[in-house]
Amino acid sequence: MASEILSYTLTAGVSNSESVLINGVNGHTYTILSIIITETAGAAETVDLYIDEDGGGTDYELLSDQALAANATFVFNDKFVITDTDHLCAATASSADVDIVVSFLDQTR
Repeated sequence: MASEILSYTLTAGVSNSESVLINGVNGHTYTILSIIITETAGAAETVDLYIDEDGGGTDYELLSDQALAANATFVFNDKFVITDTDHLCAATASSADVDIVVSFLDQTR
C-alpha cells in the first residue's frame, strides 16, 4: 500500500568525508523540501551537496563549494526528487563541524 510521510533527517558534524543525509530505499520516492546547513565551529567553510546515483559512486552536484561563513546558516529550498537507492550526500572542503537538517516527503509506491 502506498503512503506519504513528511519526515526529516538530522546530521551533525558533517566534515570532509562523505555524509549520507538520505540513504534511499527501493520503492520510495523522496521529495526534498528544504535543506538547512549551519557552520558550528566558528570557521568559514565550503560545502558540497550531491546525489550519489544508486549509491554507486556517480555523484551529481547540487551545490559545489557553496560558501558558508563562520557560525552562519545557509538554506537551500529548491525542491527536487531522488528515487529508490539514490543517496543525498554532503561533504565540506576541509575538516569542519557543520550540521545539516533535511525536510522531505517520503512516498512509497
